[in-house]
Amino acid sequence: MKDVLRFLLTEAPDSPALDSVEAWWRRHLAVLPRFPAPADLALASGFRADRLGFAFASGYHAALRSLFPQLPPDRRVALCATESGGGHPSAIETTLTPAGAGWKLDGAKTYVTLGTYAEVLLVVATEGRDAQGRNRLRMVMVDAKKPGVQVEPLPPLGFVPEVPHAALRLEGVTVGPEDVLPGDGYTRYLRPFRTVEDCHVNLAVLGWLVKVGRRCGWPVALREELVAIAVLMRALAQEDPSELGVHVALGGAFTQLHRALERCETAWEGVDVETREKWQRDRRLLDLAGKVRVKRLESARQKLAGGTGDE
Repeated sequence: MKDVLRFLLTEAPDSPALDSVEAWWRRHLAVLPRFPAPADLALASGFRADRLGFAFASGYHAALRSLFPQLPPDRRVALCATESGGGHPSAIETTLTPAGAGWKLDGAKTYVTLGTYAEVLLVVATEGRDAQGRNRLRMVMVDAKKPGVQVEPLPPLGFVPEVPHAALRLEGVTVGPEDVLPGDGYTRYLRPFRTVEDCHVNLAVLGWLVKVGRRCGWPVALREELVAIAVLMRALAQEDPSELGVHVALGGAFTQLHRALERCETAWEGVDVETREKWQRDRRLLDLAGKVRVKRLESARQKLAGGTGDE
């Protein structure tokens, strides 16, 4: 903890602008040897980002490294879950079927963050339905250059346009037994990723905000509040993401973060126009998963109270 705290509080808050995803990735990798732990990497690489979009990209990648520690740290990765029916487990129609000594993948994903730049794809696929009619999901690791993998760039969003997204089509992609990850694809990977991503993306955002605050002379108390929330979020990022208590504590951390962001409003008036305008354009990124977070928090509260909350 002390090393990343010292980094946030003493590292020079100025760094050259990033003009591409490739430039972001080089800077992200430059931080990795110093902060190999995913939560610390998110904070430090967020601090080194020059805008919210690239801070998000670093947090997203750190989240994947946290949940999938077997991933090679120097390769770009993307999680491929969302399909035309959404991201709910019952909506997954991409199939994983036996083929010889291995498997084959067929299907389509409609929205893959960093999809056009990923070297490794983590694909959620179904083996079929169980006796109760539930989708039996698996997580499959696929080289993005394998035959049968087609990646189609999507138009930039109206916010964080620097972060690319893609549609994905898989046609008879061969998969070895070693590429099908152990455990249930939903309960072991897809469901906990929502919590893991929340923690690491917001750590990266907090790292970036601390940098902006230091560079632009925000009030000391405000900057220290952001650091304190980062310490809380970092602690939660290292806990079991399926624990109900973690969901409740994370709800409290988000309440603190939103209050801090409200107190930042006046401070943004002293930030250079380009940075401030990008923040105003991109900040709605932070609210995208708001409904999912509320549902997760209410479910955790009900279960802890003896109810039957449904996540």
